Amino acid sequence: MGVVERIMEHAERLTSTERKIAEVLAAEPQTIAFGTVAQVAQRAGTSGPSVVRLAVKLGYEGFVGLQADVQSELARQLGPARDRIRQRPPTDVLARVHTAEQDNVQRTLDGINTAALDRSVARLADRHHRVWVQSAEMTAPIGLVLAGQLAQLRDGVTFLEGSEVAVSRTLAGLETGDTLIAIDIRRYERSLVGLTRWASEQGAKIIAITDSPLSPLVAGAAESFFISAQGVGPFDSVTGGVALANALIAGVAARLRQSAPARLDAIEEAWSAVRALIAEPGGNGPLAGIDRISHPHGDDPAATGAGARPDGGGDGSRSPT
Repeated sequence: MGVVERIMEHAERLTSTERKIAEVLAAEPQTIAFGTVAQVAQRAGTSGPSVVRLAVKLGYEGFVGLQADVQSELARQLGPARDRIRQRPPTDVLARVHTAEQDNVQRTLDGINTAALDRSVARLADRHHRVWVQSAEMTAPIGLVLAGQLAQLRDGVTFLEGSEVAVSRTLAGLETGDTLIAIDIRRYERSLVGLTRWASEQGAKIIAITDSPLSPLVAGAAESFFISAQGVGPFDSVTGGVALANALIAGVAARLRQSAPARLDAIEEAWSAVRALIAEPGGNGPLAGIDRISHPHGDDPAATGAGARPDGGGDGSRSPT
């Protein structure tokens, strides 16, 4: 069992002093990995013996064991895709991916603290405060799913994207009591971490979706959710994160079951007005326009003549319409 699992296992039994040291672990793992007991104690505003006691409580013989584990964790987190692409590829890619992604989803959902989930759902369903979703490039699919579907259930949802300048400009509208969902996994984008800390200082409540208690997003977060992101190839997986997003959205939908239907109806009407989608609502209705797209000369493909091109132009030209 590594330091991540040990911290998660003992999180609810840590004293206030031990939590201060754990915050240093989360925000500045390099301080633990390369510092002395005295340096860690000074950074946490506590004493050397308290640092050692935390290490023992986590199951290590002393600080040296804790330090070695953190060093290993950092080495794993900082291993870039360029290194992993050089590793020997799996012999059965499909089977390996199947197993890994099932494991990612199970580990992610099994690791959810239900009380934290309930608090987060209540916060995201509070229509009196805006919700901001900030995702790193690697975890953008998680943020897009979360922000896109949440925005269909309520107003006041913003997905932050673009350069650091653009995101900062948009975040200027943040107010005390708003919620910022920060999403990132190992290696962690510096600008995202910085903007998350700034938002917290402005009075926003932070919901961190990350991969480890050692993630810098955990420090100062009101709630933290840890996703399993083990990838078979050179890149980390976001499947577990999307599963977590689905859980949050399902919870918000249940809370907003009185107000959300009217918003969803309005969205459907807007889509219908501009014929934005091919399928009818629910995806089970007739696919309007498919016949025209597939066979512009009628239902019978033979109407164009054997071997003729659907556009009617055998020499690359199109017939005038």
